[in-house]
Amino acid sequence: MSVITRFAPSPTGFLHIGSARTALFNWLYAKHTGGKMLLRIEDTDRERSTEAAVKAIIEGLYWMGLNYDGDPISQFKRAERHRQIAEQLVKNGKAYYCYATPEELAEMRESACAKGLPPRYDGRWRDRDISEAPKGIKPVIRIKAPQDGETILHDRVQGDIRFPNKDLDDFIILRSDGSPTYMHAVVVDDHDMGITHIIRGNDHLTNAARQAIIFNAMGWDIPIMAHIPLIHGENGAKLSKRHGALGIDAYRKMGYLPAALLNYLVRLGWSHGNDEIISIEDMIAWFDIDDINKSAARFDFKKLDAINGHYMRLSNDQNLFDAALSILPENANELKITKQLDQKRRAQFLAAIPNLKERSKTLLELINDASFIFAQRPLPLDEQAKTLLDENSQTILKGIYPTLISCQNWDKKTLDEIIRHYAQTQKLKFGTVVQPLRAALTGHVTSPGIFDMLVLLGREESLNRINDQIIRTAYQ
Repeated sequence: MSVITRFAPSPTGFLHIGSARTALFNWLYAKHTGGKMLLRIEDTDRERSTEAAVKAIIEGLYWMGLNYDGDPISQFKRAERHRQIAEQLVKNGKAYYCYATPEELAEMRESACAKGLPPRYDGRWRDRDISEAPKGIKPVIRIKAPQDGETILHDRVQGDIRFPNKDLDDFIILRSDGSPTYMHAVVVDDHDMGITHIIRGNDHLTNAARQAIIFNAMGWDIPIMAHIPLIHGENGAKLSKRHGALGIDAYRKMGYLPAALLNYLVRLGWSHGNDEIISIEDMIAWFDIDDINKSAARFDFKKLDAINGHYMRLSNDQNLFDAALSILPENANELKITKQLDQKRRAQFLAAIPNLKERSKTLLELINDASFIFAQRPLPLDEQAKTLLDENSQTILKGIYPTLISCQNWDKKTLDEIIRHYAQTQKLKFGTVVQPLRAALTGHVTSPGIFDMLVLLGREESLNRINDQIIRTAYQ
């Protein structure tokens, strides 16, 4: 059997992080087995479905590198096929027209609530002759659900799940306006697309029992099912925006690399021994739905940051540079940098990448750490830098400034010798001299190595920044 999986999002918002993991698991299993993953856009909810959301889904998959096979399939455009199958079920005696009025349905709900029971349809049109149909009422089509026994799902993750059939009422498969319900459309599409494996969140388990009834009614094979655990926040509660419930595009804008995000997501519910860092190639080789855990996974930003930092350190400098530039226009705080990216500063930024990537966990951190390159003179100082540049630090800047002016070979080796010699002659610790220089050059107390910065900024810019702080103090 050739494996065919499907990723079937509803285009009613962004591509959620949980949906991204579902897409990844479907993609990995298809790749692992030499099969295919298809993309179906479940856009039957016309009021909430948007083209912008469809675009976000496709772009999100592309950014993550999760290529699907063939063209995206619109569920809405297959409505006629869904209607045909619903009518066929009626002809085969597996479904029926229901003419219950809104008032009758409301009465059923009220009666059930009064008895402390869940509201459900009472089956009054299940075996009734259509000749008794009231005039002016457009019928819905309901499936004839089995009334006795159990519906058993053989799930590759959850094991055997049993649903008493008495709890599965005759649900609607075609509305009175002729539109199919989600429950019905999904089954018809999965069959017609040749789906062999359904991998999705375990919040669909009850849906799966109802969908199995339609599969059986049509005499179709039920795809192998694997209902994966949901992702919870760090506190164990439902995932919120604070704890990671963001769209994939938000993670891209925050400076996470696609390879790192995939590495992190694959381990939310699946693992391979104690391996933390797993390449795409190894994921494909090792992934199997039988190894997915039952229990919910917890989203941990600190772990994601650590994994992303690892991938940044391994990344090609030019690729990181390009990725950083790509998110600049989409982050308000970085827009001012975009305006200052002339040829000289682009070259400086690229040259700083090897040093910056060793310390940064995200592209935004890398950009922030490079902000000293784009800073306009006189540099604004953060509070820590202001505190550091006290009277003693100003004395150091004034003392070393003439020595630096006399330096013509502006390279790391020469600058190292000059600054260390100054520290020795003044009987100061090396760090005591370097810290005021760092604050004067960057406006911060943390930065890349002092000699890297001096060379990167160049002789003229470095001396001007130091002198700015000497002058600033003179007028305080």
